Amino acid sequence: MQKTTIRDAIVAQLRRELELQARAAHESREEATSVENKAEGQYDMRSQEAAYLAEGQARFAAEIAESISIYQTLEMPDFIAGSYVAIGALVTLEAKGSRNIYFLGPRNGGLEARVCEMDFVLVTPSSPLGRQLVGRKVGEAVQLPGRGGPVIHHIVGIL
Repeated sequence: MQKTTIRDAIVAQLRRELELQARAAHESREEATSVENKAEGQYDMRSQEAAYLAEGQARFAAEIAESISIYQTLEMPDFIAGSYVAIGALVTLEAKGSRNIYFLGPRNGGLEARVCEMDFVLVTPSSPLGRQLVGRKVGEAVQLPGRGGPVIHHIVGIL
């Protein structure tokens, strides 16, 4: 698998989110300026609340657009045996016979994407998992919370 397909999957997912947020901001803006939402008294705040919502959604859409630009130019280094986890790494963790795949990116942690029948979650270096992963290599372990307490996850692959 080429790592550029991972970047493309992230950008595609961000574009879907951008479209959704832009549509939501437009609908909120329409609601804020609608004649039907004209204030009926000094305490009627419907249009003002809709305007605040539209502003927040537009700001979020702008952040997503900025993220798209960042990911489109993100270098996708190849990690060879003995490499340490850094931005651009696709990390496979294993615990109790189960494997999970994470991509370490500069922003938009929590984003889920799929490429070549493989699901992965984007984490950032500032997230609790990202902080543990940076600088580790295959064979080392990280600790994640679990239902019965912390669970040890072993790094079994870095791509």
